[in-house]
Amino acid sequence: MDSKHNQPASYTYAGAGVSIETGNALVRAIAPLARATRRPGADADLGGFGGFFDLKAAGFNDPLLVAANDGVGTKLKLAIDSGRHDGVGIDLVAMCANDLIVQGAEPLFFLDYYATGKLDNQVATDVVASIAEGCKQAGCALIGGETAEMPGMYSDGDYDLAGFCVGAVEREQVLTADKVAAGDVILGLASSGVHSNGFSLVRRLAADKGWKLDRPALFDQNVLLIDALMAPTRIYVKSLLPLVKTGRIHALAHITGGGLLENIPRILPSTLHAHVDADAWAQPRLMAFLQAQGNIEPEEMARTFNCGIGMAVVVAEADVADVTAALEAAGETVYRIGHIAEGAKGCTVSGGSETWSAMAAWSATHNA
Repeated sequence: MDSKHNQPASYTYAGAGVSIETGNALVRAIAPLARATRRPGADADLGGFGGFFDLKAAGFNDPLLVAANDGVGTKLKLAIDSGRHDGVGIDLVAMCANDLIVQGAEPLFFLDYYATGKLDNQVATDVVASIAEGCKQAGCALIGGETAEMPGMYSDGDYDLAGFCVGAVEREQVLTADKVAAGDVILGLASSGVHSNGFSLVRRLAADKGWKLDRPALFDQNVLLIDALMAPTRIYVKSLLPLVKTGRIHALAHITGGGLLENIPRILPSTLHAHVDADAWAQPRLMAFLQAQGNIEPEEMARTFNCGIGMAVVVAEADVADVTAALEAAGETVYRIGHIAEGAKGCTVSGGSETWSAMAAWSATHNA
């Protein structure tokens, strides 16, 4: 009689759905991607239990550290459904790095967290490659991360991403609300699209309206609708950092969830109010398409989408020309979109009749 029949089954980690080999293969695949993001202060070699960073080698004298973490939101679901993973890593870095530059900080290093039910190395490599590309655009080093294979936690093909970024700023260059003054001008830097906010509404519209995502967009026959929606978030770090160091920028607001209406007040003292003129720049066709498809009120647009402005830059009137010229030379599209005045802390976005499809002149206010 064969004794093997009486032995209990021998359990393995692979049998439970976790492959150590697949994970090791992924680490080997992404190591050169991380090495390509090296910068002063970071060697960017993966494999240890943590990543080192040398602030002195990065050239800092009396720095404050600033940290930010974020995800990509439900844009990931669109990436998974459409098989387009090569931009969401840039979004991940952008969400964190743009949040650091608004404090005046230079992004130094980045760590990512990638979690999935079953590791697909092609997808994971595409995602990490795009994280590395985002790090290059932001000038920070990808010094580590975590890949978690968790069967039963995620539906088939699903994954989730989180990013963590640390930056530094010399003590005297920190951007705080006390630099903002009545009479200051608000400049807006053009966004590259929806960026990474409002996608739960975008996906609801796509489902309800039966959008053909793989067809040319109604508003631009040269671009597939899915590509217009998935365009990665613009990273503004390299354009803004030299100007931050000159002290000519009073404040910066990264326009993410909450839109212009709710993000600009975050950089104001309690006695100042921001006024944004929606007539000051042309509504991007993608935003007009989303608004028309959802019959969205202008006030809802102002608090849901970036409406074409990815970063607000507050400067003194006397510095507008110089700062605008410098930002344009760095490749940004710059609009003069408003001003700061005395009043309760908050923001008012207003537009004339027909602006953002309004039937009459309108305004929306958020008091912080």
